Amino acid sequence: MSHLGYLLAGWSISIGTLAVYAFFLLRRGKRLTEKVPPGRRRWISSTEEQSRITDG
Repeated sequence: MSHLGYLLAGWSISIGTLAVYAFFLLRRGKRLTEKVPPGRRRWISSTEEQSRITDG
């Protein structure tokens, strides 16, 4: 177990970096979605009435 510290540090740094990146990516996405007009939002966040209007 002489290399356990290096192994744990490597995994911690890798997972920590990915977690921080995911946090900033989700935060940026949320900020950008608020700038999209309601009529141009995707079907997941639009109301049923808005989807009928865009479907024709």
